[in-house]
Amino acid sequence: MFRYIVRRLLQMVLAFFGTTLIVYALMFAGQGDPIQALAGERPVSAAQRAYLTEKFHLDQTGIGGFFYRYFDYVGNLLRGDLGDSLTGRKISDMLAQAWPVTAKLAIIGLLVAILVGVTAGVVAGLRRGGIFDNATLVLTLLVLGVPTIVLAPLAQYFLGVKLPLFPPTAGAEPSLYALLLPGIVLGSLSLATALRLTRTSVAENMRSDYVRTARAKGLPTRRLVSVHVLRNSLIPVITFLGVELGNLMSGAIITEGVFNIPGVGFNLFRGIKTEDGPLVVGLVSVLVVVYLVSNLVVDVLYAVLDPRIRYE
Repeated sequence: MFRYIVRRLLQMVLAFFGTTLIVYALMFAGQGDPIQALAGERPVSAAQRAYLTEKFHLDQTGIGGFFYRYFDYVGNLLRGDLGDSLTGRKISDMLAQAWPVTAKLAIIGLLVAILVGVTAGVVAGLRRGGIFDNATLVLTLLVLGVPTIVLAPLAQYFLGVKLPLFPPTAGAEPSLYALLLPGIVLGSLSLATALRLTRTSVAENMRSDYVRTARAKGLPTRRLVSVHVLRNSLIPVITFLGVELGNLMSGAIITEGVFNIPGVGFNLFRGIKTEDGPLVVGLVSVLVVVYLVSNLVVDVLYAVLDPRIRYE
């Protein structure tokens, strides 16, 4: 296990630098005039342009200039410095303000997927072919067919405006209650996928040989399901939920934009819109770390859930 973790950590390092290089290259290739994009229609003085050009090494052109800026960014990153955005603010300060909001939003979405999706999936798998099973399959199919960019405004209109059960917008310092509706919207797709995945896994395990053997020996159904079936059925579900945590963090761009939540996704969208390369790469770098750590934790949990799994 120790050698496996070390090998995965080395793979994480390569994946991290490879991802940041790709993102940096995409920002560099699609970059027009970031200084003017930041200023909008307002004129930029020669002194301001010269200062920003020197500060962000925009005078370095061509492939050599790209790698010069990239390795300069990587060097600062290894020292724990995410750099400054084109607005002059420290990216680490912006992240410190935005990260707790997005983390709360992602946790709400993940809890919705676990508490509702996994629980309903277990019930549907145990009662395969029943009314509850068929109803959940139809509902999850409808949810999966509606993208977040459509679901978020609909939820905001019906549950926030027409039926004021939740605040329609979160605001600058959102409370936990204000984040509840966008968290449910964010976790709705995860909920539907977790439900269908849990239902399929439980139904397959209920038809396996070890379940028939346990029933023949007189093992109570409650113990059979809680100790044996669930432990084997949750392996693919935990894999999905572990990776989905990173998806919820980065997928909050639309949700945070609709509900006016000042989180990581909101700042990332703003950085893309204004061609703020340092801000985009800095935020994406943090999200990549979340993805990689989540995957590592999920792989280690395999051995906890199923002792048969061994890593060489």
